[in-house]
Amino acid sequence: MKLLALDTSSVACSVALHLGSSVFERHEEQPREHTRILTPMIRNVLQEGGIELRDLDAIVLGNGPGSFIGMRIAASVAQGLAHGAGLSIVPVSSLAAVAAQVFAETDANAVVVAQDAHMSEVYLGAYGRGDANIPDPLFPERLHGQVPIDELDAADARGRIAAGFGWQRYPQLAAMNEALFESRSEILHPRARYLLPLGAFALQNGQVVDPKDIMPAYLRHKVAERPSPAKS
Repeated sequence: MKLLALDTSSVACSVALHLGSSVFERHEEQPREHTRILTPMIRNVLQEGGIELRDLDAIVLGNGPGSFIGMRIAASVAQGLAHGAGLSIVPVSSLAAVAAQVFAETDANAVVVAQDAHMSEVYLGAYGRGDANIPDPLFPERLHGQVPIDELDAADARGRIAAGFGWQRYPQLAAMNEALFESRSEILHPRARYLLPLGAFALQNGQVVDPKDIMPAYLRHKVAERPSPAKS
């Protein structure tokens, strides 16, 4: 399967290309530089893989939740590229990508991901380890304030890991939920390499959208507007 994955939902600008058994990637944490570096990163991985955009099976988009501006950058670029090459887009959760990396690198049986949503809130997602390490949501992703996570039980904390920048950004939230986790991961931001298996799984299950229908997972409805397609 030939997939290109993009994520700019955080301070990380991340691109990965999957060709057979090979993965080519670029990943940089440069706040406010996504617009400048994303397209060259895409060009570089395609050149490294020796493939044209039109030869891909689909584009996998890290669809948030995350930075409003960041999500619009990746969504707009993905729209433009997909439209020009006649490709579909596979939107997947940027929170789940963080969980997928934790599952790939540890023996955790569950991961709770929190990313900074500002205004003393986080974007929260919780996942069990599914087949082939695909994160299986334990409850719907949501905005979450400075309160305990009611769905989780401290009695089941063994093998449960907290990940994402949100725990670092709001130490009081981490402290009040400390008993729910066995440990905290140093994985803070989504990496496009870990979007790839999520995208392949979604593609196999027909979870694709036309480029014009992409709607980033803002979660705050007042900013939920479709981005304007970028030119490829």
